[in-house]
Amino acid sequence: MRIRSGVLMDEGDFTKARSMLFPRQVLAGHGVLNQILSVCEDFGLSGTALIVAGEKTKKVAGDLVADTLTDNGYDVQFVIVGEANDESLRIVEKTVKEVKASFLLGVGGGSKIDLAKIAGKNLNLDFISIPTSASHDGIASGRASLKGKSGPMSLEARVPLGVVADTNVIVKAPYRLLASGCADVISNSTALMDWEFARKLRNEEFSRSAYELANYTAQTLIDNAKLIRPDLEESVWIAIRPIIISGISMSVAGSSRPTSGSEHMFSHALDTIAPGKALHGEQCGVGCIMMMYLHGGDWIRIRDALTKIGCPTSARDLGVTSEQVIQALMTAHKIRRDRFTILGNLGLTYEAAEKVATITKVI
Repeated sequence: MRIRSGVLMDEGDFTKARSMLFPRQVLAGHGVLNQILSVCEDFGLSGTALIVAGEKTKKVAGDLVADTLTDNGYDVQFVIVGEANDESLRIVEKTVKEVKASFLLGVGGGSKIDLAKIAGKNLNLDFISIPTSASHDGIASGRASLKGKSGPMSLEARVPLGVVADTNVIVKAPYRLLASGCADVISNSTALMDWEFARKLRNEEFSRSAYELANYTAQTLIDNAKLIRPDLEESVWIAIRPIIISGISMSVAGSSRPTSGSEHMFSHALDTIAPGKALHGEQCGVGCIMMMYLHGGDWIRIRDALTKIGCPTSARDLGVTSEQVIQALMTAHKIRRDRFTILGNLGLTYEAAEKVATITKVI
C-alpha cells in the first residue's frame, strides 16, 4: 500500500506515463558538417537519402552533404521547396514516395526543417536536422509550424534523429535570422510565467524539468546579449546551445508549453493581421516585452537584451502599424483557446491594449 495526499493507494493504482523523445546525437560547432557521413553511419541509415532544401540552402550546405554521402555509396536525391505550407508538404511527401527515400535530411532554416519533420512523422521516416540558420528554437524539437489557410499551425512532428549545427555555416546566414532565434528563446521568459500561472489557477500539468531547461536557455541569452554580434562565429556558438536546448525542453514537457505562451499567441495573431512583415522570433520578442509588463515582471530587462542583440522592440521595427499591434493584442487570446495565459479568456480591451503597448514603448 502507498499513501497519496493522505489516501491509501493499492499497488498498481499509479498509471501516469509519458514518452520523451530526444535527438540521439547533437553536433554543434565549427566544421561539424564534415561529419555528416559518420552521423548517418552511426545511426545505421542506408539506401536513398532525400534532402529537403531551398535553392539557397542547397548551395550553402546541401550540395556538400549530397557529395559526401554520394561519394560513400548513398543514393541522394533533392526536393527543393519554399515556405512550410500544405503545398510544399505535399511535394515533399510525393517525392519521398517517388524516389523511395529511406530517410530525410532537412537542410535550411526553419521551414525546410519543419517540412522534413512533418513528412518524417507522416511517413514514419527518420530525419536529420541540418540548420543553415538559427531563426527559432525548432532545430531539435518535435514540434513544427505549417502555414494553413487560417494561418500558422503548430503541429506534432518527428523529433530529429540527430542535429548537425555547423557554426561556420550558420554565421554566413543573415544576422537577422540568428537575432530572431535569440528573441524566440528569450521569449520563453513569459511562456514560463504563463505556464506557472496556468498551473496555479487551472492545475495544469507541469514539468519542473522542462521549466528549468527553458528558463536556463532564456536567461543564458539575456545574460550574454552583449556578446551576440553580427559576423562572429563565437556569437553563433554562444547562441546555438540555448536554441537547441530550448527545443529539447518541449520534448521533456510533451508539449510546446515551456516555449510558447501569450507572446507566441500575439505573434500568430499579428501573422493574420500583417502577414510577412517580420520574422516569428522577432514578433515573439516584442510580444514578450508586453506580456512581461502584464505579468508585472521586468519588461525593461527583456527590451534591453533584445536591443543589445539587435532585435526589434517596437511596431516600427517590425514594419507594422500601432493599430495592428493593438489589434493583435486584442485578438491574441483567440489563437489557442486551450492554452490559458495572462491574457485570460476574454483578452484585452482596446484601451488596455493601447496602454500596454504605449507604456512598453512598442508604439
